[in-house]
Amino acid sequence: MTDRDEIVFLMEELTRTLRQAFERRIAQTGLTRTQWRMLAYLLRCEGVSQSELARLLDLERATIGQAIDRLEEQRLVERRPCPTDRRVWQVHLLPAAYDLVPLLRKEADWLHDLTWKGLTNADVATLKTLLDCIGNNLSSVPEVLERD
Repeated sequence: MTDRDEIVFLMEELTRTLRQAFERRIAQTGLTRTQWRMLAYLLRCEGVSQSELARLLDLERATIGQAIDRLEEQRLVERRPCPTDRRVWQVHLLPAAYDLVPLLRKEADWLHDLTWKGLTNADVATLKTLLDCIGNNLSSVPEVLERD
């Protein structure tokens, strides 16, 4: 295994460990991973369609539909018809979801403090620059295998 292989493996392990740690910290909310990730995306871009949520979360539309059903049962979100396309349902946060934000933010802040412990602001900036570069490189991957 090369150093680059190790780094890619480490990046995957870090994101998995971070998600699991956050789940443990917010277990009292009863939210699943898919549900809290969905709420986080809706906080960023309220009113996106179910299809767009599925794309953002890299999940199947059926999985997203079931998660939205559960969040509707908990009165955290609601589906509203798109005003310009009656085939599309948009997902909107309800007041109870906004009531959860301070708790989720507190737990995320605690976890971030732990995650970045021992790193300077310059270290974090360097890491962000490197990850942005890697992300940009990966965004140019062609969909079809090209042969040399």
